[in-house]
Amino acid sequence: MSETHFPKDEYYMRLALREAARAVEHDDVPVGAIVVLGDEVIAAAGNERELRKSPTAHAEMLVIEEAARRMSSWRLLNTVLYVTVEPCLMCAGAIIQARIPHLVYGAPDEKAGAVDTLYSVCRDPRLNHCVEVTGGVLADESVQLLQAFFSKRR
Repeated sequence: MSETHFPKDEYYMRLALREAARAVEHDDVPVGAIVVLGDEVIAAAGNERELRKSPTAHAEMLVIEEAARRMSSWRLLNTVLYVTVEPCLMCAGAIIQARIPHLVYGAPDEKAGAVDTLYSVCRDPRLNHCVEVTGGVLADESVQLLQAFFSKRR
């Protein structure tokens, strides 16, 4: 995991945090994601598992689908995926399948993180694609959103 990030990473992560906050409006866990191509946000989404009643409606999955439609390709080359929480196994697999070259995430996920915490799927040299990873960008803000959401549910 790279701890070095740039001001633009914080800018784009704030946009992902905004998507995460919107997920709470339909009682979904506040995780948000955006895909950037060049300097343009081409896709944005928050979790919608509760809204769609779908176990695969994670923010990352939705944003990858939207970006693929916008780019008219399943290969999301030259993009950066920003997500507020470390991706799970399913989402890490989708990141690899989409050939996303760079992932920037906020908070680590000690229960399901498949990028740095439990597994290192995105950098596994046995797979057909490796991802550059920057973690910890605005992690405190991501954690605060999650804590506020779960404290209201208890």
